[in-house]
Amino acid sequence: MRWDNLRLTADGEADPSVPLFARGAVTRTFDTPEFQGMTFYEIQARSIVNRVPAASRVPFEYTINPYRGCSHRCVYCFARKTHEYLDLDSGADFDSKIVVKVNAAELARRELSSPRWGGHHIAMGTNVDCYQRAEGRYRLMPGILTALREAANPFSVLTKGTLILRDLDLLAEAAEVTEVSAAVSAGFVDPEAWRAVEAGAPHPLRRLEVCRTLNDHGIACGVLMAPVLPYLTDSPAQLERTVKAVAEAGATYVTPMVLHLRPGAREWWLRWLSREHPRLVPRYLELYGRGAYAPKAYQARITAQVRELAERYGVGRGVPASARRRRLRPVPQHGPGQGPQHGPEHGLGQDSPPEQLRLL
Repeated sequence: MRWDNLRLTADGEADPSVPLFARGAVTRTFDTPEFQGMTFYEIQARSIVNRVPAASRVPFEYTINPYRGCSHRCVYCFARKTHEYLDLDSGADFDSKIVVKVNAAELARRELSSPRWGGHHIAMGTNVDCYQRAEGRYRLMPGILTALREAANPFSVLTKGTLILRDLDLLAEAAEVTEVSAAVSAGFVDPEAWRAVEAGAPHPLRRLEVCRTLNDHGIACGVLMAPVLPYLTDSPAQLERTVKAVAEAGATYVTPMVLHLRPGAREWWLRWLSREHPRLVPRYLELYGRGAYAPKAYQARITAQVRELAERYGVGRGVPASARRRRLRPVPQHGPGQGPQHGPEHGLGQDSPPEQLRLL
């Protein structure tokens, strides 16, 4: 989307340092430590319920994304390329220049109440995190969740953010009238890896506490164990620590995903890797030399290890009955380019495990 091919300038002068937005957008910065060095572009979006292109082959058709760009600053984030559509770069700009669709809640109410809307499942957090740090200030999600609840529209949320617990009451209310599920993303629990590649996200153990709290309150929540980082977080000991922590958090399932490197993310990751772990660069070029995904044999090995660990530690056992009743309906498995699965049918812990899954 090119926002009418208009730049965010008052006088219409061309300025390559300014992104492409529609007129009426507002540039804002905040003089607080948590937003230091960040710029927010408040825009009036034309629509908020997005239909996923068929070519994406993800297991859902519709998404809501109130933000673009993400302050979690995950070095590996697959969504980095999307910032280039606005003439922003997929590296530092993605981490620090955040697009905020300030009319998201209003649009959600209007679009979900339209006679043309079919009540399809809506996935949130599948592009960038809807509970990233900016949500604490802009508070877009309460309005969106209220609209989904009022429309009794099924939905799921994937997040690294602990802020989702702020909206626990709204999630529980929505779960009384429709299918609601959640997943937290935690590919590892190693604190050094977290500080190195997810500097703006909450600690992985805090995310797992979110998982426990959601399940305790009847919101089915599993863990997307993503990404597993080759040669960094994939040792048997590291995988075991992570799955053990997932089990202790009471997750309904665990789904492992090996790192994939699409354009945008690939360049930013390899730049980081060459700086922090130069000896690993040749090994990564060997693994990812033919494309964005690690070889199937490697993925299958990681999945088999996580499967065995999930069975050993009992992932999914002892899940509250209220959470079990609120599982998301199953969706079919897809090929390359598929998105995260948000139900236990696609994780390890309650049913037979799937093949290695790939993130959007």
